[in-house]
Amino acid sequence: MEQYENEVQERWGDTEAYAQSQSRTSKYTHADFAAAKVDQEAATELFVYAFGNSISIHAPEAQRAVVAHREAISKWFYECSVEMQKNLALMYVQDPRFKKYYDGRVNGLAQYVHDAIMAQ
Repeated sequence: MEQYENEVQERWGDTEAYAQSQSRTSKYTHADFAAAKVDQEAATELFVYAFGNSISIHAPEAQRAVVAHREAISKWFYECSVEMQKNLALMYVQDPRFKKYYDGRVNGLAQYVHDAIMAQ
């Protein structure tokens, strides 16, 4: 876990989002982190449903998943703008760890999440 913390600090340590996330999460209990995970998983499940049902990335169902994803990040970690969310989407297909997370749910989901976020 420490290797990821170092990587995050190295990549984003001088950003407002990082400072905001650190400020928020430093006060979280285990229950808070569990609740954050529930919100994030719920957003992911919306993507799984849309992708699994071959719903267009432009359709309201897919775009609801995009909004839920952004809102979960903003609620628990930092204010996530559309631009920031699009940067995250790039990471979801470029970083093998994120790609594995999404594609581990359903093969091809990482690309779908990326494309849906980019389509907003």
